[in-house]
Amino acid sequence: MKIILRERVKNLGDIGDIVEVKDGYARNYLIPKGFAIPATKSAIKVVEQEKKKKLKQREEQIKKYQEIAKKYEGLEIEIPVKVDENEHMYGSVTARIIADKLKEMGYELDRHVIVLDNPIKELGIYEVVLSFMPEVETKIKVKVVKDETGMLKEEEKKEAEEAGENKEE
Repeated sequence: MKIILRERVKNLGDIGDIVEVKDGYARNYLIPKGFAIPATKSAIKVVEQEKKKKLKQREEQIKKYQEIAKKYEGLEIEIPVKVDENEHMYGSVTARIIADKLKEMGYELDRHVIVLDNPIKELGIYEVVLSFMPEVETKIKVKVVKDETGMLKEEEKKEAEEAGENKEE
C-alpha cells in the first residue's frame, strides 16, 4: 500500500515522503496513529504543494541565516581565564561563556548555535563553529588567555604585604 508520511518515521522516511508499506502496517499502525495518510491522487497533489511551500520557506530561512553568518565570519574574541602557576585553567570555557562574551561585544547569539565538541580546558587559540542551520555555518576564533587582572591583584596584595613588613622595620 502506498502512503504519505505526515511525520518522520524511523527506518521509513521523512514528512511528505511517499512510501510503499505492507497493508497491515499501514492500516493498523501508521494511519490510526496519524503517522501517515493513504496516497490518493488528491493527497499527493496537496503534499506536493506543501513541499514546494516548505522548500521556499527553507530557502528564505537559509538566505536570512547566511546574512547573519556573514556578520560573525572571521570574528575573533578573547576570553581571559584564571590559571594557576602551572598555567592550568580553573574550570573550562563553554558555549555559554562564549555566548556571554559575544553579548558583551554587542552580538546577540543563542548559545545553542555554538558548536563545541568538548569544553575548552587549555589556553590557546581555537576555531569554533557557529551552526545556524545544517546548511549555514561559519567559524570564529576564540583566544583563551591568562586573566592578567587576577594576577595583578595577587601581585598588589604581595606588594602591600611586603610594604607592611617594611614599615615595621
